Amino acid sequence: MKNTSIKLRNLVIYQIYVRNFSEKGNFKAVIDDLDRIKALGVDIIYLLPIHPIGEKNRKGKLGSPYSIKDYNIVSDELGGLNGFTELIKAVHDKKMKIMMDIVFNHTSRDSRLLKEHPEWFHRNESGEIANRVGDWWDIVDLDYTKDKNLWFELLNTLVYYARMGVDGYRCDVASMVPLEFWHLARIQVKRVNPKFIWISESVHGGHCKYMRDQGYTCASEGEMYQEFDIAYDYDIDPYLENYLKGHTTLRPYLEGLKRQDEIYPLNYVKLHNLENHDIDRIMKKVDNNLLKVKNWLAFMFMQKGAAMLYMGTEYASSIKPNLFDKEMYDRNHDLSEFITKLAKLKKRKIFANGIYTVNLPEIDGVAYQVFSNKDEEIQGIFNVGLQEGYLDVNLKDGKYRNYLTNKMVKVENGKIKLGTDPIIVKFKK
Repeated sequence: MKNTSIKLRNLVIYQIYVRNFSEKGNFKAVIDDLDRIKALGVDIIYLLPIHPIGEKNRKGKLGSPYSIKDYNIVSDELGGLNGFTELIKAVHDKKMKIMMDIVFNHTSRDSRLLKEHPEWFHRNESGEIANRVGDWWDIVDLDYTKDKNLWFELLNTLVYYARMGVDGYRCDVASMVPLEFWHLARIQVKRVNPKFIWISESVHGGHCKYMRDQGYTCASEGEMYQEFDIAYDYDIDPYLENYLKGHTTLRPYLEGLKRQDEIYPLNYVKLHNLENHDIDRIMKKVDNNLLKVKNWLAFMFMQKGAAMLYMGTEYASSIKPNLFDKEMYDRNHDLSEFITKLAKLKKRKIFANGIYTVNLPEIDGVAYQVFSNKDEEIQGIFNVGLQEGYLDVNLKDGKYRNYLTNKMVKVENGKIKLGTDPIIVKFKK
């Protein structure tokens, strides 16, 4: 958005799937853990959908939270409306914000809206109510072209939760919902909370092209910034996945990061994350190599945009809780202190207003990034591939203190010897 504050680039967001966050699986368990989460440096608690889950065509035993029966009801299994309002208050008391997941592309196959207004839903060539993505067989898609009363219904829902005290929305597959709807939504919610934050789960470029090829509307990543403050990092995620699978070098991912600064609005804010409810754990992708995980985490925090953690990242979890059943994340190592240090650094103004430089090292598997302004400079070297050798750096010869380890790093002849520790050095100009 034109008026989006670049200060959002300093945010640290913590994603919670309430049902699988604890054994109790309710809001009360989240409340009880807020002090620990706050200590990580978290600014926003973001909850996966908290509404009753559909039963028809349910996936798994418990079903997906993205198959919603009624947007206006908070699930009793999680603590109901009273439990949710208590959580909102508790989060605000800790000086954090709370964000909801909004799923307005589709509903469950037994939703209230489908029963009351079947005319609001997408139909296939046979005239049957259906969804547009084949493997999403537990849901049916809304059709925004049929009746503006659907728009009014959903706008009222957004205003309802904003009045309750919710501070932001993460909008599921937002690219497949008309931009005109999101424009009206912003206007309506702004009257309740002028500082409301909007995050778009803008879909992968390949998915967007596929939907367009099928004749459906799908907004591009650049278009989403017309109405949203923050957009997902899915434009470059395929490059990251290909590197982690060993299919390519790290360079395409670094080039993608660099390109973001060239093609998006001046005040763009990206949501950088290594894992979420849809993406497998970074620990699993690097064969449980903790040294690689620490380098990836530091690299992620030192990218231009907000940083998001998925519950369990701070414990180097290798389990991504099942979306359709009860499953907890595991605790392999405690990275809380490490993440707290990264989050503290992330709050510096330079990460909002500094000049961002993504270098393209000759050594594959190494990321080298720089933030600079008129007062200071911060450089980061992240050996995500645990390579050996000497890296060319834009630093004067001498010794520099690594912010993350407090150890001294030596620069000689314009080069630095690669080790296993992520390196961040900061200095005044």
